[in-house]
Amino acid sequence: MSQSTQTPTPPAPPGRAPLGPAVLAVATATFSVVTTEMLPVGLLTSIGSGLRVTDGTAGLAVTLPGLVAALAALLLPVAVRRADRRTVLCALMALLAAANLASALAPAFGVLLVARVLVGVCIGGVWAIAAGLGVRLVREEAAGRATAVIFSGIAVASVLGVPAGTLLGELAGWRWAFAALAALSLAVAVLLATVLPALPAGEAVRIGAFARLLRVGRLRAGLLAVTLLVTGHFAAYTYVRPVLERVPGIGAGPISGLLLAYGTAGIVGNFAGGAVAARDPRRALLAICAGLGAVVLLLVPAGGSLLASAGLLMAWGLAYGGVSVSAQNWVMAAAPHAREAASALFAAVFNVAIALGAFAGGRVADGRGADDVLWLGGGLAGLALITVACAKPVVMAYAKGAATHEG
Repeated sequence: MSQSTQTPTPPAPPGRAPLGPAVLAVATATFSVVTTEMLPVGLLTSIGSGLRVTDGTAGLAVTLPGLVAALAALLLPVAVRRADRRTVLCALMALLAAANLASALAPAFGVLLVARVLVGVCIGGVWAIAAGLGVRLVREEAAGRATAVIFSGIAVASVLGVPAGTLLGELAGWRWAFAALAALSLAVAVLLATVLPALPAGEAVRIGAFARLLRVGRLRAGLLAVTLLVTGHFAAYTYVRPVLERVPGIGAGPISGLLLAYGTAGIVGNFAGGAVAARDPRRALLAICAGLGAVVLLLVPAGGSLLASAGLLMAWGLAYGGVSVSAQNWVMAAAPHAREAASALFAAVFNVAIALGAFAGGRVADGRGADDVLWLGGGLAGLALITVACAKPVVMAYAKGAATHEG
């Protein structure tokens, strides 16, 4: 089958510690971009009233960065070509700081949207580069754990970053929440510059590389599964509040507590999924697809029980927490000689699926109600399960010592 002809990524130096500050620094970068991406969700009403737009219009501050991120994930690695990846990551975090400061100072909604476009560039660029760095920053046998730590920024942002930013916005005003993120992003840029080793580009990514990668059967199957699974998840989870509001007698306080429990379970799921995926990404994704699909569908009849809904929501967080890290391990195994290009393609597909899921879920929720949103999410997870089950297995090179994988 077709193979990428790009230069292999240089291995980590043999004397490097299994995990260290470099991996944690990259995790803080992913935490920062995810918190910045999702913060407006908790501040939509404040932003809308402050800039004199409707809540629906303010929602563009969430939708637009996701769409830009999908494009940036593909184009930025092409644009930076041979630039040192440490320099690129530091520049992206500095740009994120500037974008957050511009958001905090925005005099009108149009200015805020321009700043959020820059946020989208940072999201796509950071994920395209950071997602595949685990294998470069540690010894081979610790690469799976390092990848899980880098991806833990997603779950930690959901549990700590976004709630903390929302609380600050409620206490001091939404502008101060963005100002705090600007300071955090700048601090992360300094941290990356301090602790990351030099990361020369192992490959000069070109636009044509993406078309070649899509001819690799195992990678194509993994990306299709991710599209179905993530679209299904966001179709349902974007409207999880009205789903939970079906439970008799439930109020805003219990719902917030349940969502916090969901996020905490997601952190556990990230590391549990990463541990399995480091050895066998296909087995991890099979379990995730089956578990997520079952949980979402079981929520349909569980609407009358608080206990059942709470248990299923935590199981949902546990299952979805492992999606990103397991899919990234699949991508690295399917395209071991083009990790950065494959990671960029993965980041683009993931962001498109987020936008598609939220859009499709909204249409179903408005037209048919919360139960049908769950049926949509569970059905797409089932299709993802079939896709993974029919795909040929992939094996991590650092798990089995394999040097190449055919498509």
